[in-house]
Amino acid sequence: MDMIEAAFHRTPFAEPGVSVQPVNGRTLIRLDNWFAMAWSEAGYEPEEIDTLNPANWFDLEVRIKPLFDSVTYDFGDGTSMGPTTSLGGTYPTGDIVKAYTTSGTYGVHAETVLKGQVSIQGSEWIDIPGQADLTGPTTDLAVLTAKNELYLPGN
Repeated sequence: MDMIEAAFHRTPFAEPGVSVQPVNGRTLIRLDNWFAMAWSEAGYEPEEIDTLNPANWFDLEVRIKPLFDSVTYDFGDGTSMGPTTSLGGTYPTGDIVKAYTTSGTYGVHAETVLKGQVSIQGSEWIDIPGQADLTGPTTDLAVLTAKNELYLPGN
């Protein structure tokens, strides 16, 4: 099992990213923002199966499957939400929502925990001891202020 646990930690996992709505990396202070998990294209995300090279495993078929355990959303302003099992979502149903109170640029990222399972020669899935802790790349979010002015008609 030690070899399998080591193989699990060598798995090229997908990076846990964060998507933000409103889009384009810009928002206003006091405006609700919706956050959601977004896995990178490269690597193995939860439930995707990595089949290891049989030559390294005594000609046995060894498959490893990462499983999502939890995520902590770091909002870049000293606050966070989690750990939670929520993948977030978009307006109006997403449940990871935050409004910033001061303007600035904030680096938002996700910290995830993955567990794993292994199947050998087509066996049932067996839990792998331990976990993989992943910190995703930072996404900059510009929080802006707006100034309103009243104009008389014709001015």
